[in-house]
Amino acid sequence: MTAALLLIFISGYVMIACEHVLQINKATFALIMCAVLWAVYAMTGHDPNISSDLVEALGDTCEIVVFLIGAMTIVELIDRYDGFRMLVERIHASDKRKLMWILSFVAFFISSILDNMTTTIIMVMMLRRMLSDRNERWIFACVIVIAANAGGAWSPIGDITTIMLWMKNYVSSVDLIVNLLVPSLVSVVVPVTIASRMIPASPVEPLNNQDHRVGYVLSEHHRNLSILILVCGIAGLLFVPVFKAITHLPPYMGIMFSLGVLWLITELLVRHYQLDGKIEGRVSQVVRSIDISTILFFLGILMAVAALGQAGILGRLATWLNETFHSVYVINGIIGVLSSIVDNVPLVAACMDMYPAATDAMIAASSDPSYTSLFVADGLFWHLLTYCAGIGGSLLIIGSAAGVVAMGIEKISFIWYAKRISLLALAGYIAGMAVIWLEAQIGF
Repeated sequence: MTAALLLIFISGYVMIACEHVLQINKATFALIMCAVLWAVYAMTGHDPNISSDLVEALGDTCEIVVFLIGAMTIVELIDRYDGFRMLVERIHASDKRKLMWILSFVAFFISSILDNMTTTIIMVMMLRRMLSDRNERWIFACVIVIAANAGGAWSPIGDITTIMLWMKNYVSSVDLIVNLLVPSLVSVVVPVTIASRMIPASPVEPLNNQDHRVGYVLSEHHRNLSILILVCGIAGLLFVPVFKAITHLPPYMGIMFSLGVLWLITELLVRHYQLDGKIEGRVSQVVRSIDISTILFFLGILMAVAALGQAGILGRLATWLNETFHSVYVINGIIGVLSSIVDNVPLVAACMDMYPAATDAMIAASSDPSYTSLFVADGLFWHLLTYCAGIGGSLLIIGSAAGVVAMGIEKISFIWYAKRISLLALAGYIAGMAVIWLEAQIGF
């Protein structure tokens, strides 16, 4: 059974990785792989409680899916009201090197609230209005990808992998920010320092107003609505960790509350200002535009990983890694490199099944208590996993949603990125891990 399940999973993974070659959405293969894995396990596993196991796995997965639907709807709503343009129009710099630093920091902090893919779309589309030289634009775009991936690693709502770990209480909001903000920032500063030398310190070109970001533009009479929805949307996203801390309810309840409040606000605005129908400012209209294929991909891949966990395969893999390397830095370093080749979502999901958060009883019963203690909730292993899985995706342009989006918009070559950017990203990746090591040594 084990061999059959692994063969199905690897085959499905190869098909997902070849999405752009096959021109078939990766959600297609994720859903097929999920169903086949559970079917094979049901027919060969001889587990009398498989129905209850399946329901439990689906419940855990749907918590994440519901959260993503709410968060993606809020982001789409901000975009529909042209809120992001309010941000990008306020970015100014005296020369291109300074512009790179500004854009990198903007991407770093915006992606801690939004997802890295949305952040990259906004920033790269803006580059098309700022830079006419393709080579310079590619360098800027790649730096933005690195910054966006790093920004999502230190925030509980900045990336799907951090959301997964946070929702299951492997990490907490405050500890995640305190422990990973500086390492994540270092992973950006190092490559930007190098990349800024790859472009001339020449003046920034005038904005090309003929190349607007694709989206909806409000009339001047309603311009303040863009700012209002931007503020309310970001406040709604930031409220989720606060809601969880106060009520101890799962984060998806907080995102549902925030979405409900925004829904009420927009309904009142549309009615009061009699907004043009082309704006489609109601949540009931906006929700039709969210990327359902991405939602279905997460559903399929997380349920597929759950099948491997239920079959005991991930537990045996965790044992092998511990016995072979016995170092959380090596294990997570490998996971980070793998995340540049395959999607980091199933990697993190697998780790969550492979390594349950250690309890006092598990530490006491362990033959190596000091090592086992690294796996407690908010322990070193989980912070390293969050960092490596998020930032490791920058090592190759296909290693993250942000990279794939930039590749699609600017037609960046895989080989070009590998030759000019991968080593920069690797330098930042290693530097950030070194900072985490130093923090651990001084007991930070």
